[in-house]
Amino acid sequence: MVTLENVLELANQLTDEQQEMLSEIVKKRLHESRRKQIIQDCREAVAEFKAGGLKPMTAQEAITELELYLNSPEIE
Repeated sequence: MVTLENVLELANQLTDEQQEMLSEIVKKRLHESRRKQIIQDCREAVAEFKAGGLKPMTAQEAITELELYLNSPEIE
């Protein structure tokens, strides 16, 4: 099993330039992964909207619902 400690030890064996390149590659891959997740979430939201799964609400109702969500124990 590969651990973070193993990866860090291997990364330390690279030159400074290679470590910088590795860092940039990891950042780009993480951003791409997040971008793909956002796209998937958007597609699901649009599908739910088109299926009529969203109820109309006022701006204040939406804000209240968002505040409840952000204050829930699921969000950390």
